[in-house]
Amino acid sequence: MQRRTFIASGAALAAGTLIDTPFAFAQAKLEHPKVSIAVGGKNLFYYLPLTIAERRNYFKDEGLEIEISDFAGGAKALQAAVGGSADVVSGAFEHTLLLQAKGQMFREFVLQGRAPQIVLAVSKKAMPNYKGIADLKGKKIGVTAPGSSTSIMASFVLAKAGLTASDVSFIGVGAGAGAVAALQSGQIDAMANLDPVMTKLERSGDIRVISDTRTLADTRAVFGGDMPAGCLYASQSFITKNPNTTQALTNAMVRALKWLQTATGKDLISTVPEAYLLGDSSLYLDAWQHVKEAMSPDGLMPANGPATSLKTLQAFDETVKSKPIDLSKTWTNDFVKKALTSVKA
Repeated sequence: MQRRTFIASGAALAAGTLIDTPFAFAQAKLEHPKVSIAVGGKNLFYYLPLTIAERRNYFKDEGLEIEISDFAGGAKALQAAVGGSADVVSGAFEHTLLLQAKGQMFREFVLQGRAPQIVLAVSKKAMPNYKGIADLKGKKIGVTAPGSSTSIMASFVLAKAGLTASDVSFIGVGAGAGAVAALQSGQIDAMANLDPVMTKLERSGDIRVISDTRTLADTRAVFGGDMPAGCLYASQSFITKNPNTTQALTNAMVRALKWLQTATGKDLISTVPEAYLLGDSSLYLDAWQHVKEAMSPDGLMPANGPATSLKTLQAFDETVKSKPIDLSKTWTNDFVKKALTSVKA
């Protein structure tokens, strides 16, 4: 799809007329057209809107040249942004809270997921007699990367059962075939990971799910409220200096979210890279049905989402417990609201 803009007369705009383009208003000059985005496990459904925006050229339609760097987990992607090698992160919202606790101001500006999609499961082979969370004490739990949203979710589930992260060993196993192999080979006793990895292990009978956040109901049962998940976030300084660029990024992501609301399985399979399918397109589509509800339909942060995220971290993270966190500085719906008035699917 080629980039298209339009020029509308004042009368047409006053009448609310929209021309059939990806965005309704003449595009403002981009301050920073080349944007580097860090992501941790790009093949996961957690980050699917990012892939859709990239593969369907929605970023290009906005005049953006995007470079995406894929890391083993969200914590690694975060480090890239803090270190200056990435402008924006496609990652978990709770990282903005962790960064503020360390004196670094980052803000979410478009939500990708309204449920974390993370599944905590035990290996049937390693823990055939599992009875409860307490049985995880002393065990090796595979996560995408230590400090990532997968370890945060697992830490919270442990905390609710009276255990701490120091009672287990978190092992970074990535988010693809390597994670599957780590569990099947016995390198880990349990795993917190996402689809399509977890659906593959469920299908093969290798795991027993003990905590699931792939649906809104399951997420609320685990966290006690709406739990924002994947999003695009950047330093406040980047957003302040580059409002038009931030808006363009948001436009592309909102367009991807809208596309996902009506996309068929065939559409999805033909859009994502073949490597995402883990060698089984039917499995990928089954996994998609598990997590489809978790996708944000519009990119907006739910009103009570940030508070749920903070409450989750405070349950086990001493750094966040001891620092005052200003939630209002960790997110904004301003860019999404503008996108929703102009962006077409």
